[in-house]
Amino acid sequence: MTVPRASANGATSVPPKKVLIVGGVAGGASAGARLRRLSEDVEITLFERGPYVSFANCGLPYAVSEVINDEAKLLVATPKKFKEWFNIDVQQMTEVTAIHRDSKTISIKNLATGEEREVPYDALLLAPGSAALKPPIPGIDLPGLFTMKTIPDMRLVKEWIKAKGVKSAVIVGGGFIGLEMAENLHHMGISVKIVEMLTQVMPPMDAEMIEPLHAHMRSKGVELALGDGVAGFEQRPGGGLTVKTASGAAHDADLVILAIGVRPETKLAKDAGLKLGKRGGIRVDDGMRTSDPSIYAVGDAVEVKDWVTGEHTLIPLAGPANRQGRIAANVMMGMEPGRFRGVQGTAVVGVMGMTLAQTGASEKTLKRVGIPYQKVYTHANNHAGYYPGAGAVDIKLLFSPADGKILGAQAVGTVEGVEKRIDVVSMALQFGASVYDLEEAELCYAPQYGSAKDAVNFTGMVAANFLRGDMPLANWDEDLDSIRADANNLIVDVRETGEFAKGAIEGAVNMPLSTLRENVGKLPKDKKLYVYCQVGMRGYLATRQMLLADLNAVNVSGGFRSWQTQFKPIVAGKL
Repeated sequence: MTVPRASANGATSVPPKKVLIVGGVAGGASAGARLRRLSEDVEITLFERGPYVSFANCGLPYAVSEVINDEAKLLVATPKKFKEWFNIDVQQMTEVTAIHRDSKTISIKNLATGEEREVPYDALLLAPGSAALKPPIPGIDLPGLFTMKTIPDMRLVKEWIKAKGVKSAVIVGGGFIGLEMAENLHHMGISVKIVEMLTQVMPPMDAEMIEPLHAHMRSKGVELALGDGVAGFEQRPGGGLTVKTASGAAHDADLVILAIGVRPETKLAKDAGLKLGKRGGIRVDDGMRTSDPSIYAVGDAVEVKDWVTGEHTLIPLAGPANRQGRIAANVMMGMEPGRFRGVQGTAVVGVMGMTLAQTGASEKTLKRVGIPYQKVYTHANNHAGYYPGAGAVDIKLLFSPADGKILGAQAVGTVEGVEKRIDVVSMALQFGASVYDLEEAELCYAPQYGSAKDAVNFTGMVAANFLRGDMPLANWDEDLDSIRADANNLIVDVRETGEFAKGAIEGAVNMPLSTLRENVGKLPKDKKLYVYCQVGMRGYLATRQMLLADLNAVNVSGGFRSWQTQFKPIVAGKL
């Protein structure tokens, strides 16, 4: 039985008797299941245009390579399961062609039989998802060119690889799907090249955090053609395709995967007169209501608020879609206040043994919207250094210089636990925490899992030291040519002489930390000292010694390792 519930404004909300859901997969399926858990009285019907109502589209690249070797494992739920578990009527291969808001009905078409009819609703939930982008350029519909969005897409690619004996592939686009397809095709022994219009893959992350991935992929034999957009496709006389780019380059391949992003499926909403946002998605409030209070929308098709910047954006991720579906169901059934707080863009991708993860705003986003920020780089081990397998997690933390409030973080590494660190920062960001909270965070510790001073703690400490004035900071993206040219500056490398000899910053002088106390008096008091080591720790210790000796010193965040991810290393001259 369902009973009326009080809404946030004190009014009594009468739950709908009949709910129609357009689209399944994540948001729609989640909403339907939640509705049933809240009421046994409501009649729920879910319409899905395709042949699968709820499937794991994030697993499709791994099914191509048969890392996931049973296609059935991709099916999260079937119509039979929806009926037996939730008493939800699922109508697959049924397209909703129109919404009639005045009469509160929708028009549907059975794609198998062609039958058309109208269905009434009390509440309507739109979860139409997104479609793979296919720009109108020459050759876009040639055989051998595929997108990767659905199970049928995955099957077509597998069939093409088998039928054509594919030995080479070009992937257009270096986002999540492009990288995962590169990994899986490479796993199959196929030669892979990525063509990306931007100068980096993984565009949401900052460029210097992606350089280790570029080097890693190239070391595995994957070619990267960056900063060159695709102009068109041509059929090769002997079979296969040629990818033509804006620069005039031509890349031959037996298989082409188009993975340049997605667009929200909003035609149904637009035709019904529902309000759309500036980014082209359906505009909703924090209860997932559209501009029509009887119609809700969730998932890839909706615009959501960025938790950090406050801007409306499109985030085609499964996690937010599932949460939105749950919230929409709660609000529909009168469980107010039910609020979707926004998105942080927390995400992770694994590529050939390297993990990249992020949460919150990137530096380029903060620059674009004009939010003041400071940043630190750290390279702490993922677990105790004495335990086998320890390795660095490269972390970039962005925070407010006024109060230390966390704004975003990114991490990269080839060791376990990269995404774990970003998950910790993500939760801290969600609760409005600061870098001071990170330095005090109590995290799990055993030698094989972490350190007594975890990488997250360490990063928080570095940021907090800066804010307290204990450690003045500089970053490598400052104008080093100007710094070197200014006679009032001096770059000091505090690594050991053997490390310095293998490569250092041009113009740097070497004063190892191990001999600094006996030599600190030789450093000039009338110059600003830019201090660096390998990863930042010795630089910090040296900077503190120099400051206590009344020298004007700053520690360059992340040390030489951060330099190597941002610029080509330059061998220093003699001291």
